[in-house]
Amino acid sequence: MDAYDKGPTARRSDPEPRPDRLRSPSPDEVPGVGHVPEAGQVPEPDLPSPSLPSPSLTPSPPLTPSPPSAAPRIGLSALSLRYQIAAACALVVVALVACVHVTMVFLHVAPSNTVSKQYGRAVDGWIYPEFEQNWKLFAPNPLQQNIAVQARAEVRTADGGTRTTGWYDLSARDGADIDGNLLPSHTQQNELRRAWDFYVSAHDSENRPNGLRGQLSERYIRRIAVLRLSHEDGLTADGKTAAGKQPTIARVQVRSRTTNVAPPPWSDEKVDPKPLYREVPWWTVTVADRALDSNSNSNSNSNSQSQGQGQNGNSTRARAAADGTDAR
Repeated sequence: MDAYDKGPTARRSDPEPRPDRLRSPSPDEVPGVGHVPEAGQVPEPDLPSPSLPSPSLTPSPPLTPSPPSAAPRIGLSALSLRYQIAAACALVVVALVACVHVTMVFLHVAPSNTVSKQYGRAVDGWIYPEFEQNWKLFAPNPLQQNIAVQARAEVRTADGGTRTTGWYDLSARDGADIDGNLLPSHTQQNELRRAWDFYVSAHDSENRPNGLRGQLSERYIRRIAVLRLSHEDGLTADGKTAAGKQPTIARVQVRSRTTNVAPPPWSDEKVDPKPLYREVPWWTVTVADRALDSNSNSNSNSNSQSQGQGQNGNSTRARAAADGTDAR
């Protein structure tokens, strides 16, 4: 109350605050003293409380992206300038050699032309022997020669002598059978031609055989000639046979007649029209050759009765010749 208030009406002043009761501080409030663990409990270490960064008063500058790092160099670019020049020169040399090789191979396999004729020796020197080629870029030149196979025989006459016949063009006989025939047989087209090619490839220019293939080719072409000539007219002087039997052929001889095909009228090419002959020695007809001839005659007679004479008889004789050659 105020100092001047007196009597019963005097106002009471607000009570003065009393001091708090004195109490002992808790272990948490005592600095340096942590929580006292209970019995049997392991005390935990005190960890510092994370402190929040204080905001900076000045604004931070904006982040600028860093320039991308250069990619590592690979290949020729990874080399130094000196090695790059050396590698480039090596690549140029390899490319030039490859171009020259391709050009040489092309001239070697291509048909004959002006360049290959002029530089033929250089091309052969590059190709042989390491890069030899056994193929051609284009089809080979067509055959510009006609090759005809001819044969003649030495037959025994009725009086015991011998007589030599004229030359029979066996290739012309095959050509006559093929002309007008829509379905000619392989025998008519290929038997005689392949037999002669077989003989030529198995003999040298002096008609000497090259091993066993040479002897086989001789038997093959000889038996074909015997089979063909035994059915030709004119083997005897009067052109007939006694008692319907074929004359006995003692020996046969074969030759080829090669003539050049005439060039077309618009061509300036000059060729020699004179034929070229290649004669082989006389071959003695063996017993095996005559046995094949007898078999072919019987087959020809049976075929002529059932299907007629001509084409079937020729096919039977050709099959007999082929079978006899294969059997031996």
